[in-house]
Amino acid sequence: MIEKTIYLEGIDPLTFYGTNNKNLDKLKSNYPKLRVIGRGVEIKVIGDQSGISRFEDDIDRLLEFVQQKNQLSEEDIDNILSKKAGTGIAPDIKEEDIIVYGNQGKAVQAKTVNQKRLVLEYGQNDLIFAIGPAGTGKTYTAIALAVRALKNKEVKRVILTRPAVEAGEKLGFLPGDMKQKLDPYLQPLYDALGDMIPHKKLESYIEEGVVEIAPLAYMRGRTLGDAFVILDEGQNTTVNQLKMFLTRMGKNAKFIVTGDITQIDLPERKLSGLIMALKLLSGIKGISVIEFDTRDIVRHRLVKHIVHAYENNMPEQE
Repeated sequence: MIEKTIYLEGIDPLTFYGTNNKNLDKLKSNYPKLRVIGRGVEIKVIGDQSGISRFEDDIDRLLEFVQQKNQLSEEDIDNILSKKAGTGIAPDIKEEDIIVYGNQGKAVQAKTVNQKRLVLEYGQNDLIFAIGPAGTGKTYTAIALAVRALKNKEVKRVILTRPAVEAGEKLGFLPGDMKQKLDPYLQPLYDALGDMIPHKKLESYIEEGVVEIAPLAYMRGRTLGDAFVILDEGQNTTVNQLKMFLTRMGKNAKFIVTGDITQIDLPERKLSGLIMALKLLSGIKGISVIEFDTRDIVRHRLVKHIVHAYENNMPEQE
C-alpha cells in the first residue's frame, strides 16, 4: 500500500468537492479499493500503485474541466470518468466562439463581428486598440481574453487600469481613503472579472498580485512584462499619459487599449491621448486597430437607438 497527495492548485475546494462533499463521494464510489481523503486543497489517496495511477489520471481530467468551466457536478464526474464528457454548450453557441468559461460554467463568447475580430487580432498582435461606443463589449471581450491567457499560463499576471478622470466631482471631496475614492472608477473592471473568476479565487489573485486593478497613475515607472494589460476608457488619457502607458510594455506582454472617442471627459483644450495614438501608431506592424460600431452593441436593445440618436443630433460644441 502506498500513499499519494494531490493538490488542488488554483481550484476552489468547495467547487471540486461539491455541496456536502457530494462530488467527492461520487469520486470515491468509483474507486472502492482506494481510501480517498479530501481536506482543503489536499486529496490523500491510499492504495495500490495501479489504482492510484488511474485515480491520478481521472483527477487530472476533472481538474482541467473545473479550470475551464468553474463548475463540477455529479453528472460531469460520471461523464468524464466514463470518457463521454460532452461540451455542455448550448446548441446556439459555437465552440470556436467561446473565449473562456465563466462562473457556473457560463460560456463567455465573441458574439459580434468585431468581437470575433478582436479575438483573432489578439493572436496576431501585441498591441490592440479597440475603439467604439458604449455597450459594444470591447472591454468585456478584452477581459475574457486576459482571463483565458491567465488560465492557459500564457501570462503570469493580468493588469487592468483606467484613468481616474473626475468627471465633475473632485476626488478630494469624496469620502474615504484613496482606494475608496478610486474604486468607483474601477468597479466596471471588478464586475467583468467577477463574471469569469470565482469570488474567492479572484480575491486571492488580487492579494497575490496575480490580478491587479489600479488607476493609470500607478503604472508610471514600471515595466510590465509577462502580463496581459488592459487600459480601459483610453479616450480620457492625455497624450503624455498614454505615451507613458504604452512605453511600459515589457517582454511577453499583451496590451489592449479600449475607448470611445465620442465620450471624452478631459478638461477643455486637452487633446485625448487616444486620438493622438491612433494617428501616430496606425499601420505599424504588430499594432491593430479595431473599430466597433452600433452593430456590435450587445446591451439592452434601446442602447443602439440611444447611441444612434446622439451620433446624429449632437451639436459640434456643447
